[in-house]
Amino acid sequence: MSYAFKPRKSLVLIGLMGVGKTTVGRRLAHALKLQFRDADEEVEKAAGRSVSEIFEDFGEHAFRDGERKVIARLLEEPPMVLALGGGAFVDDETRERVKAMATSIWLQADVETLVQRVARRDTRPLLRDEDPETVLRTLLNKRQAAYAEADIHVDASGGSHQITLDSILQALEGREART
Repeated sequence: MSYAFKPRKSLVLIGLMGVGKTTVGRRLAHALKLQFRDADEEVEKAAGRSVSEIFEDFGEHAFRDGERKVIARLLEEPPMVLALGGGAFVDDETRERVKAMATSIWLQADVETLVQRVARRDTRPLLRDEDPETVLRTLLNKRQAAYAEADIHVDASGGSHQITLDSILQALEGREART
């Protein structure tokens, strides 16, 4: 399905790991005929190593610094759908840049759903040595206030990625109609 409106600025998906930012983002980009980019993949390309390797070799601070620079560069490009890593929007500089240059969309899901989803893959550095449920609850508590500043909030807990996509498109169309 294709939609008549074209966003005038990038659409940035935020939320905790496992919420579906990449999968839903690809579908959203396809529906709107926009390019899709994943900030973590772009950081990996820029660094020439995986996110896990960056965390292991240089720590989270170095990763966040590189992430901030990559996101700033991507937001200068023509409108796209951009999936951010779970912690990116918590960074004050990144959040302010996204607010000024894009429409942010918080994909929300309950922790139980996220635990089930992240259990399927062992690629999450923050979950390697800890209980995923504890880590996700802690991250949500730390990040929720920043995430709440997003322009659009969408429940991505239940149902399919298509239901989440439809909710985003509905919210975007409603927002577009008001401007």
